[in-house]
Amino acid sequence: MYVERQNYNENSCCKVDQQTNCNCYQLLRKDNKLTKPMNGFPRISEADPSLNNGHQSSSLKDIYGARRAYKETFRDPSLTCSVFTYIAYVVLIIVGYFRDFLRKYKLEKSSFLEETPRNRGFSPLYTSFESFFTRNLYRRVCDCWNRPITGTPGAYVNVLERVSRDNNATFSFTGRNIRAVNLGSYNYLGFAESSGHCADSSALAIRTLGITSCSPRQELGSMSIHLRLEKLVAEFVGRPAAIVFGIGFATNSMNIPCLVDKECLILSDGKNHASLILGSRLSAATIRKFRHNDMVSLEEELRKAITIGQSRSGTHQPWRKIIVIVEGIYSMEGSVCKLRDIIILKRKYKFYIYLDEAHSIGSMGNHGRGIVEYLGCDPDDVDVMMGTFSKSFGSTGGYIAANEDVIEYLRETSHAACYATAMSPPICQQIISSMEIIMGRDGTHTGADDLQIN
Repeated sequence: MYVERQNYNENSCCKVDQQTNCNCYQLLRKDNKLTKPMNGFPRISEADPSLNNGHQSSSLKDIYGARRAYKETFRDPSLTCSVFTYIAYVVLIIVGYFRDFLRKYKLEKSSFLEETPRNRGFSPLYTSFESFFTRNLYRRVCDCWNRPITGTPGAYVNVLERVSRDNNATFSFTGRNIRAVNLGSYNYLGFAESSGHCADSSALAIRTLGITSCSPRQELGSMSIHLRLEKLVAEFVGRPAAIVFGIGFATNSMNIPCLVDKECLILSDGKNHASLILGSRLSAATIRKFRHNDMVSLEEELRKAITIGQSRSGTHQPWRKIIVIVEGIYSMEGSVCKLRDIIILKRKYKFYIYLDEAHSIGSMGNHGRGIVEYLGCDPDDVDVMMGTFSKSFGSTGGYIAANEDVIEYLRETSHAACYATAMSPPICQQIISSMEIIMGRDGTHTGADDLQIN
């Protein structure tokens, strides 16, 4: 983002624009119109009139001193639990080293595969401690997690019972199936079933459109069902345009590098997903983290970024763009993004928001439109909305929704759009069918009922 330096207030860490009376940079204007996109984002032509909303005279640090919004509580383990857990690990490690000593001198039979003498010149497949951990700690408890199942990942799954008679080195099935509640699937709304409207529609798509196009979208792979899906996604999330990709992880890792360059700054939440971290690292942008869901920490980083500029180059020129990357629902913590406060900061400091709604789209909000709807925010306040189809929609792939300039730019420059094979037609149909059910276009209340149960 190009900015113009105004009068500097030495008592503040922001520029003070006397014309708009708010602590921010005044954006360059060109006849009050959007100028040519830079790396997919249009330059904003004039300062947002909504800046005068009562929050501009004070920082979020002051605001949070008066009200404690979005209070999150995470249950920490007790001191007793933590101490005994570490003691148990120490005991297991000591016993493990003792057993390795016995195995070395053939005093204990080893059931683990070992490298033959002729292969010892090659690089080891595992580090020494990783192999030690697998032998002596992980294998003791692996059956608690590695349970084979059968059937579709619905509300219930059938667990295949098995037993081991050699300390989990090998297993044998008993022939008994255990019906258990499924708490480990992304199938949030139950659309990934082997029967029903979604499965029948996907089967029909195979018969009419085939399995795959065997080509990228920019060559021969673009089909009418792709255009239909993108139009539906844009309508569903409330943005002008959308583009879909075959892999959710690549939607982040391959598209973030298209949106920033070495003159840009990425402010990333400390608990962001690996795909967001990889995409940020693959770009040439400077990356700075702020504390997880901490708006005071985010504002501090924004103030430093604006006042210091590009310190890496030594010129301290203003950043071309500042992008804040957050998730709607953080997959490991389960915490909800403080999107409303981020939008307040956006209006004050003029940065871009990249929102990953992988776990919230389809399952949050009265109509399943994600964290934006759940928190009552305007979709236009989020510059780039990303989501995946592998959770609530029972399919695979991902999307990016934004203004038309951003989407057209990604179509031309994204490696995921230029080189990856287009999404399979039955995969697209699965997403369309489940999304239309959520939107109530199937003539039933199934989507609304699933959202209420969820």
